Amino acid sequence: MAIDSTVLASIRQLVEQDPSNLPLKLHLAELLLSDGQATAAQEHVGAVLSADPANVTAIQLAARAAEALGDDSRAAGYRRLAASLGVAPPDPVETPEPSSPPHDMVPAGPKPERVALRLVEGNKPDPTIDVESPEPVVTLQDVAGMEPVKRRLHLAFLAPLRNPELRRSFGKTLRGGLLLYGPPGCGKTFIARATAGELGARFMPVGIADVLDMWLGESEHKLKAFFETARRQAPSVLFFDEVDALGRKRSLLRHSAGSGVVSQFLSELDGLQGDNRGVFVLAATNHPWDVDSALRRPGRFDRMLLVLPPDTAAREAILRAHCRDRPVVPDLDFASIAAATEDYSGADVAHLCESAAELALEESLSGTIRPVTFAHFKRAMKDVRPSIRSWLETAKNHALFANDGGVYDDLLDYLRARRLI
Repeated sequence: MAIDSTVLASIRQLVEQDPSNLPLKLHLAELLLSDGQATAAQEHVGAVLSADPANVTAIQLAARAAEALGDDSRAAGYRRLAASLGVAPPDPVETPEPSSPPHDMVPAGPKPERVALRLVEGNKPDPTIDVESPEPVVTLQDVAGMEPVKRRLHLAFLAPLRNPELRRSFGKTLRGGLLLYGPPGCGKTFIARATAGELGARFMPVGIADVLDMWLGESEHKLKAFFETARRQAPSVLFFDEVDALGRKRSLLRHSAGSGVVSQFLSELDGLQGDNRGVFVLAATNHPWDVDSALRRPGRFDRMLLVLPPDTAAREAILRAHCRDRPVVPDLDFASIAAATEDYSGADVAHLCESAAELALEESLSGTIRPVTFAHFKRAMKDVRPSIRSWLETAKNHALFANDGGVYDDLLDYLRARRLI
C-alpha cells in the first residue's frame, strides 16, 4: 500500500525534532513498512530496540521488516524473542520466491549450508546457534568495487594474519576485533561473511534477537554460549549485527540489567572466560556513537572501518545481479543507471530493480511480456530515492563535534568529497 509522501515527510520531521519519542518512531516504521521501504523501517525499529530492547511492538515490526527483506533467519530470531516475552509473534509474511537473492551486495553461489548446534550446560539448554559451513566460500573477490574497504581490511586484519613473520617483525598484534560502521543497507554483513571466507573460517552471525531476553541473567548466558561455541568451532568468525543494541553506552541504558550484557561482552572479548585464539570477532552498526566506549578500547573493537554506499562499479554489479533472471532489453545501459544512482545503498539499488520490474510487469498484463527498459528505471527513480541521507545528516554532527582521536576522519573525508560539509 502506497503512503502519501507528504505524510511520511511530516512524520520524519517530527521524529527528527523529538528522537526520544519511541511510539512516534514505531508509527513511522510501520508506515514505511506498508510503503515497501523495509530497510528504512528496520533502521527506525533498531533505534527503538536500542533504547528499549523489550519493546514488543518494535520486535514484531522488526520481524516483519526482516521478512520483507528476505532475511528469514533474523525474522525467526525476532519471533523467538517475541514468544519469550509471552506475546504471539506476527504471522510470517507470505512472499513469492525471489528471482534473485535479496542481498544488498552481489551474491555468489548457492546459499551456504547451515548447521544447527545446541549446547547443553547442566540441565539448562543454550540457544540454538547457526554456524555457516565454509563451503561454498565467499571471499572479498565476490564484493564488487569498494576497493578502499577491501584495502583497509587487508592492511588491518588479513595481511598480518597471513604473514606471521612480518607481523612479528613489526610487532603487530591480532588481539581485538573489527567494527564495521556506516549507513544501513551497504553490505556490512556481506563483507563480514566474505572476510570469513578469506580466513577459511566458519561464519557465525548473531543478532540482537538471538541474545536479548526478558529474564534476568539470561542474555548474559546466551552471549557466553555464542563465544563458547565459536571457540570450539575455531577457526570461526563471530559476527554481531546491530552491536550498538548489545553494547549500548551504559549511560544511555534505561534498565540496569542492560549493563550486565555490556560487562559480559567485555569479559568475553578480553578472553577472561576462555582462550579466544582462532576466534575473530567482527561487528556492524549504523550508530557507532552509541557503542559503549569500553568496547572500543585496545584489545576489543579497536579497529573501525567505514563501509560507505557502493561505488559506481559496485552499483552496476548489483544491478546486473538483480536483473539476471528478469526479462530486460539486450542493450540495457547498466552503466548509465549506475551513474544516476549516486548515494544509493545496495538495498536501494535492489529495490530500484524490483520497482522497475513491477512497472514492466504492469505493462505486460495485456498479455504480451514487455522487458525492463531504461525508461522503466527512470520512472522508478522518481519513487525510489536514496535512503541514507538522514543517516548522513546525523553522522555529520558526530563527525564534526565528537571526533575524539580522529575516529571519524574517514567519514569526514567522505563528507568533504561529497561537499556535505
